[in-house]
Parts: sequence; C-alpha cells; structure tokens
Amino acid sequence: MSLEAWSTVASLGTLVVIAATAIAALAQMRHARSSNQIAAVTEMRETMESERFKLARRFVAEEVPKILADPVRRKGLFEENLPSEFEAMREVANFFEIMGVFVKRSIIDRALVCDLWDGVVFTAWKQLEPVILIRRKAYYRGFCANFEYLALLCANSLSKTGGDHYPRGMPRMAIDKKSLEALAAFTADQTDAHESPAIH
Repeated sequence: MSLEAWSTVASLGTLVVIAATAIAALAQMRHARSSNQIAAVTEMRETMESERFKLARRFVAEEVPKILADPVRRKGLFEENLPSEFEAMREVANFFEIMGVFVKRSIIDRALVCDLWDGVVFTAWKQLEPVILIRRKAYYRGFCANFEYLALLCANSLSKTGGDHYPRGMPRMAIDKKSLEALAAFTADQTDAHESPAIH
C-alpha cells in the first residue's frame, strides 16, 4: 500500500475516533443533564410536600385576601423589607420564582413542570398576583418576573389540557362497578349537603 493510501486510512481512522468521542461526550452530557433535572425536580417536590411550605401556601390562600382588604396591613406591602408576618408570601413567591428561572434556563424541562404542577403554579400566581403588582409599584417592575413567566406557561398548559395530562389517543382504563357506585354515592352526599337547610 502506498504512503498516500496509508495517510488516507489514518485520516479516516482519526475521523472515526473523533466522531465516536463526540458522540460519547454528547451522551454523557445528556445523561448529566437528566441527572441534574431529576435532582432539581426531586428537591422541588420535597419542598412542596414539606409541612412548612404547605403552611405557607395555606397562609397565602387564606390570609392574603384579608391583608388586601385591611388598609393598615396592606401598607406593609409597600415597605421595601416586608414585615415578618408576610414571610409566608415571600417564601411561596421566591420558590416559584426560582422554579421559573430553572425552566427559563432549561435546567428543568417546561413540559415536565407543567405536567406535574401547572395547576399549583397557576393557583399560587393568581393568589399572589395582587401582592406582586403592589410590590412592583412600590419596589421594582421586574419583581417575580420569572414566576409570571412560569405562570403563563402553566396557564397555557391548563387551557390546552384542562389539567388532564393523559396522553392523547390512548384508551382510558375501564372503570369497575364499585368505583362508579362510590362516585355516585359521593355525588349524592354533595347534593344532600347543598340542599340541607342550615341549622342555627
């Protein structure tokens, strides 16, 4: 074999090695990204299921309307440093702000977040929206911008799916008779509760 032929074979061999190395590197990067995403989602799930975060969400759901209706307490929303009684609001808003950054920067897949939490995120946004608007007016216009971005993605997801992320085109499970009977009994209980006269 001539020197020129050997040179061609060597070049082809080098090209194959470089291509194989690049493919292996891409596979490792994809694996690392998946691992990082799993770790981030797991940590977020654990936070959302923690007793502290559940209490913070309950505060947002129950107390924010009262704060907004009370001129004295409402003034606290204009302070640069929120009063300590509003810590739960800050905690919920900051959590979803960080989640929004992770989605925006593709650390976590947006479809995955919407599948798991679109209803939770959208509800939290609507509960905190008046507070966020006040903070933007009093503090700075970009306050909770990533939370807003995430909430918009989740609102779009909900408008498309209605909160039902079951794969399209797949048949549903057959529902057995006992489940249907339980649903009928529950529905009857709810109807009776609404129709029963109030006891004073």
